[in-house]
Amino acid sequence: MSLVAFPSFPSSGVGSLPMGVGSLHRPLVWVHGKPITLGRFLAQVRGLAAQLPSGRYVVNLCEDRYHFLLAFYACALRGQVSLLPSSRAPGVVAEIYAAYPDSYCLGDRELSMEALRYWHLPEIFPELDGAIPSLLEDAVVAIGFTSGSTGVPTSNLKTWGSLVTSTEQDWAAFHSLWGSQVPTIVATVPSQHMYGMEFSVLLPLLAPVAVHAGRPFFPEDVAQALAEVPAPRLLVTTPVHLRVLVQSGLRFPEVAGIVSATAPLAHDLAVAAEACFGCELREVFGSTETCTFAVRRTVYEQAWTRFDGVSIEVNADVTWVYARHLPAPMAIADFVDVYEDGRFEVLGRQADLLEIAGKRASLGELNRCLLAIPGVVDGVLVQMPLEADQTVGRIAAVVVAPTLHEVHIQKMLRTKIDPLFLPRRLRKVDALPRNETGKLPREALLALLADVC
Repeated sequence: MSLVAFPSFPSSGVGSLPMGVGSLHRPLVWVHGKPITLGRFLAQVRGLAAQLPSGRYVVNLCEDRYHFLLAFYACALRGQVSLLPSSRAPGVVAEIYAAYPDSYCLGDRELSMEALRYWHLPEIFPELDGAIPSLLEDAVVAIGFTSGSTGVPTSNLKTWGSLVTSTEQDWAAFHSLWGSQVPTIVATVPSQHMYGMEFSVLLPLLAPVAVHAGRPFFPEDVAQALAEVPAPRLLVTTPVHLRVLVQSGLRFPEVAGIVSATAPLAHDLAVAAEACFGCELREVFGSTETCTFAVRRTVYEQAWTRFDGVSIEVNADVTWVYARHLPAPMAIADFVDVYEDGRFEVLGRQADLLEIAGKRASLGELNRCLLAIPGVVDGVLVQMPLEADQTVGRIAAVVVAPTLHEVHIQKMLRTKIDPLFLPRRLRKVDALPRNETGKLPREALLALLADVC
C-alpha cells in the first residue's frame, strides 16, 4: 500500500509556518454532505479576521466545528490567543474569562451570561483573497486548560510551531489506516478539548485530511455523519461514547479506523468496537500539557509505543516526557514502567495511588472492580478530602445502577476489594457528572457526595 507523505514545511518567512497545506481546491470541511474547499475556508478566515473585535484573548465557544475552525484560525491570524476551556459550563467559562483581562467570548449561539463580552459570529462570512497565510513558529495561538479531574485545572500555552510538530506525529501514527487515500474525520469530541483540537482542527489544515463539520452525539447522529462523508472515514471518539455506539445495535457506514482517547479503554470494549465497526482501533495517550505522544492497538497491546522523537524518563517516581514539540521536558501525572525497547506500560495515575495502613491500591483498579459488577452501568470511586480527625481521606463511591440496591453493591465489592479500600460512602445517581469528553471533574463528584453520610 502506498502512503501519502506528511507535507514538509519550508519556512515561508523567517521562523514562520503556513496555516494550511495542499491544493486550494481540496475538500477541507464537509457541511451537510457538501465540501468546502481549503481555498474558500482561508478566504473566509481572512475576511473574519478583519471583522473580529479587539482583544488579546478569546474564549472560543463555537458548537459547529466549521465555525470553530474559522474562528480559531481567524483569531490566530489576527494575533489573538484562543482560550480553550475543558468545559463550556457557565461557571468554567466565567472563571477563565475573569482570569484573562482584555478578553472576549466568541460563539455561534446566543449566550445568556450577560457579564461576559460576547461577539456572535456573522450569519454570512466575508471572503478576502490572498496567499496561504503563515504564522511565526513561536506565536502563542492557544491556551488549553486541564479538566480538573485530579484537582484544580491548569493552563498550558501552545505555540504554532509546537502544534505543527505534534500534528506531524499524529499523522505518522495513523496514516497507514488509509494509505494513499484522503480520509475524512468524524469526531464526537468537542473542538475545545486538546484531543479534539489535534485530530479535528489541526490535522485537516496541516495534512491531506478532511473533517465533518458536526459533533454528533447520539448513535443515529454518528451514523448519519459518517454517511454524509466519503470513504475512507476515521472516527475520533472516547471510551464513554464508544460504549454507547457499540451497545446501540446500529449498523454504521464503513470506517477505516477508530481513534480513542481521554480515558483508559477497556480491553473488552476495544474488542467489541473492532467487531462492531469492522476496522482497527488505535488508542492514543497524552494530556493537555503534552498533546498525544504514544499509541497502542488495545485489542492486542497492553504497552504503549512512543511517537518518533519522543522519549520517557522516570526519575524519583516522576515521569518525564521529552518530545520535539515540547519546549522543555514535561512531567505527567502517571506512573509508568519503561521497557528496554522503549515501549511503556501505565501503572496508574499518581493522584490515584492510595495508601492506607501500609497497604497500597490504585483507584483505577478499584474502579475496574466496581464496573465489573453486573448491573453497574457506570461508577467511580473517590478519595474524600481529609477531615479534622483523619490522617487518610475515606473512600466513597458514586454509582449508576438502576436495578441494584446500595447494600448489594457493597456486598459485591467485599468479594473483590480489600476491606481497607471499601467505600464508606456510596451514592446512587441517574448519571455521573461527566464533561463533554467523558471526564469527571473532582469538584462535581465531591458535590454529589457532600450530603452522603
